[in-house]
Amino acid sequence: MSQGKATRIMWYVSTRGMAPRVDFEGALFSGYAPDGGLFMPEELPQLHIQTLRQWSALSYPSLVKELCNLFIGPELIPRDVLNDLIDRAFRRFRCREVVHLSRLRDGLNVLELWHGATYAFKDLSLCCTAQFLQYFLEKKEKHVTVVVGTSGDTGSAAIESVQGAKNMDIIVLLPQGHCTKIQELQMTTVLSENVHVFGAGCIAQKMGLPIRLVVAVNRNDIIHRTVQRGDFSLSEAVEPTLASAMDIQVPYNMERIFWLLSGSDSQGTRALMEQFERTQSTSLPKELHSKLLGAVTSESVSDEAITRTMGRCWEENQYLLCPHSAVAVSYHYRQTDRQQPSLPRCCLAPASAAKFPEAVLAAGLTPETPAEILALEFKETRCTPMRKGDDWTLMLRNTIESLSWPQRGHS
Repeated sequence: MSQGKATRIMWYVSTRGMAPRVDFEGALFSGYAPDGGLFMPEELPQLHIQTLRQWSALSYPSLVKELCNLFIGPELIPRDVLNDLIDRAFRRFRCREVVHLSRLRDGLNVLELWHGATYAFKDLSLCCTAQFLQYFLEKKEKHVTVVVGTSGDTGSAAIESVQGAKNMDIIVLLPQGHCTKIQELQMTTVLSENVHVFGAGCIAQKMGLPIRLVVAVNRNDIIHRTVQRGDFSLSEAVEPTLASAMDIQVPYNMERIFWLLSGSDSQGTRALMEQFERTQSTSLPKELHSKLLGAVTSESVSDEAITRTMGRCWEENQYLLCPHSAVAVSYHYRQTDRQQPSLPRCCLAPASAAKFPEAVLAAGLTPETPAEILALEFKETRCTPMRKGDDWTLMLRNTIESLSWPQRGHS
């Protein structure tokens, strides 16, 4: 589908090729595809160089409107309605441009993705997702309960995006010991009645954006090993690090990347992922690994490198990085110290340093905490404990059913 042709429906297919194709609404409400795969556009729009030049002058909200129109289609959400939903989604962001580019010393550019309500990049996508869900639910007079598992930022962003929504309840599973105190408070302080708490870049490249991708990770390095050696296998355990949101074992979006780089090979992707699910280990076929190496560069960064980078960035720029942003900036510093010639480089900053005071202190720096985050300490919290030995499945089922009965009665 090339930009500029007559509009047609955007279909989504499973990376494993065994599920019927669906439109955007179907993909939005499905989560995983019925065959266990992930939904991807059947055909990616191709952007002409003239389109990229025009879009380069757009604000972030305007760019989101153009992209969403391509991937949703006016048949499902008319353009004027889409524009209104996106404006509504970004209304609570603290900076007018929604994202902000800080230009620092020695060619370091940091794109701040954390100006939403929860000071993390998840606000950007989830505030729009909530608007789209609410639009379709209101149109069909339906109600859903959304269950969210989180390593920290996803839960609070999801809660903020749906608070007070009439057609949605949300249940958040809070990870014990895997998020900071501030992240926990953002998920448990006084919530609206519909909230219940229990304790990708390759596509743009394929559409024609002339970029080189670098994936920087912490010591939990499954992505780095996959890129460098084709070794897609679990480590013995997740290692706790200062960049806690990266403390994961299974990066689910890798399945989408495998499918994309293999030329939409659903059969090959299914075989690869099913072997991984059976054995927790697989090696990429030589051709796929070669394509991955051609599309992406990777690096793994230690906690020591994270704190060193945070300290250096503050010393040189008086700019405070969060530990996750420091993982990316660490790669930048390594390249500049080697005096490697390079295209302009932009490091994505997924969260504000204000959410990670422990990491800031570990770097020998002084945390800067906004008033709204300080206020969380004095608010009432609400969280249902899930203890060892409890039947967690039954607890969640009972909660979901208790939320569903009033809706059935209303219908």
